Amino acid sequence: MHYVSHYESPLGAMTMASDGEHLTGLWFDGQKYDRSTIDGNAELKPHLPVFTQTAQWLDAYFEGTDPGFTPPISVKGSDFKKMVSSIMLSIPFGATSTYARIAAEVARRTGRKQMSAQAVGGAVGRNPIVLIVPCHRVLASDGSLRGYAGGVDRKEWLLEREGVNMPGLSTPPDADDGGERRE
Repeated sequence: MHYVSHYESPLGAMTMASDGEHLTGLWFDGQKYDRSTIDGNAELKPHLPVFTQTAQWLDAYFEGTDPGFTPPISVKGSDFKKMVSSIMLSIPFGATSTYARIAAEVARRTGRKQMSAQAVGGAVGRNPIVLIVPCHRVLASDGSLRGYAGGVDRKEWLLEREGVNMPGLSTPPDADDGGERRE
């Protein structure tokens, strides 16, 4: 059974999903892959402890501070997807990484010579727990923002909110592609 709750952010309404104990999804309503971890019916249950913790995390985040904790999360999917999520979780508040760096770390962890940055981009673009698993902190190697399932305008706002030096970053004219283009 899945449970849902809602959160009003400065960037629009968000939906939280849970298995009852862990956060399994967090999306901006209407974003690409919105509610991708919810199969079938979901019961509205806004007072679950995990939703309360997530709302506290989001409140701190949108106030412009590092929340300092991670609500209990559960990332479903392949070992590859879980590894990419784990690597994204290690990107500190106010910092960024690239698809290529994450690919190199996946290769290192799996004992491979290399890993495709495009494969990493696919996993990053389908991240079901936005903000907390900080896919918005992943950039192209050239510093461009590229896609974000929630929209590149939101990605830029989030990075600015975290104090990332934006003048060094660029937004390609066709970057608002919902996370599909990758390096």
